[in-house]
Amino acid sequence: MRQVRVLISPAKYVQGPGVLAEGATYIKPYGERVFVVAGAQVAKLTALTSLVQDLEAAGLHVHQAQRTPEITEAEIQRLTDIVDEAGGTDCVVGVGGGKALDTARAVANNVGASMVSVPTIAATDAPTAASSVIYTEEGAFLKEVVWPQNPELVLVDSEVIVQAPVRYLVSGMGDALATWFEAETCSVSRVPAAAGGHQTAAALAIARLCYDTLIGYGVEAKLDASRQVISNAVEKVIEANIFHSGIGWESGGMAGAHSIHNGLTIRPEGHDFYHGEKVAFGLLAQLLMEDRPLVEVYEVLDFCLAVGLPVSLADLGMQELTSADVLAVAEASCSPEETIHGTPFAVDPPMVAEAIKAADAMGQARKQARV
Repeated sequence: MRQVRVLISPAKYVQGPGVLAEGATYIKPYGERVFVVAGAQVAKLTALTSLVQDLEAAGLHVHQAQRTPEITEAEIQRLTDIVDEAGGTDCVVGVGGGKALDTARAVANNVGASMVSVPTIAATDAPTAASSVIYTEEGAFLKEVVWPQNPELVLVDSEVIVQAPVRYLVSGMGDALATWFEAETCSVSRVPAAAGGHQTAAALAIARLCYDTLIGYGVEAKLDASRQVISNAVEKVIEANIFHSGIGWESGGMAGAHSIHNGLTIRPEGHDFYHGEKVAFGLLAQLLMEDRPLVEVYEVLDFCLAVGLPVSLADLGMQELTSADVLAVAEASCSPEETIHGTPFAVDPPMVAEAIKAADAMGQARKQARV
């Protein structure tokens, strides 16, 4: 069977301690007018203040705007209007977590500007993506919009990353943990990825590297990052969380784990939990639904326990869910547009509900056995 294989990626990826101190050097090639989007908490960071001062000292015209906590269609339009009222911009710089970067990416595409990702946490693979995940005002998943291109630049300062609470890094591991398994599922099913074609060997190799890096360095990276130590393990896991996972999902594909995450977002109990935490539990359900070898399932499960990722519904604040509630989550996970249908067999809500219950039971049992 003839297949068109496609790999997409940011034009440039830069990672290291203190790279934001040279931010103007990296950003200046993308134009003289720069629009910086950051949340209220990120706006307080010394690193952001220094970046803006560096850009202005380099002769760039900088306009800043704070985003609201949720990424909604209304918020994207509000920021787009601000750019238009300011006379446009050459480059939109998103600073913050995944929602800040997704917002900035949407605004950049709306106004026809270049986009630069400056993540302040390594909690998701959003910095490298060509898409934005949009939510409702209530925080439930609404849709994913795929834009024509990836960011021109991803600028990752590992000094900034380790200053954030370590829970963010661990959540990023949860998101990245699913990358290989979802990409492999899509490859077996011959399902094209978000890149617009089938998987290249390079995309699958990077997805596998992502998983192997987490298993090999994740526990050490958590310990080091909790002490704000920028060790080799920390640098490797930051790269896995952001770059490997970003290339792996976008050019490899997504399957059950992220769909189950999306289903879980309908439950208000889970809104205080991070994207990667819900993806990690979704992955356990995916592995059981696909009848993966138990040695694989337990390797993932034990890794989650070792770094502190959720392995049960109770870990996500959802211990009171009834069977009807779980079925509703499964139904949302199986919406027609969801990637769970890339699984190499027909998937329906009752099947997903049983997988969620099985993952919950296995996670609870494994935790009890380790006490």
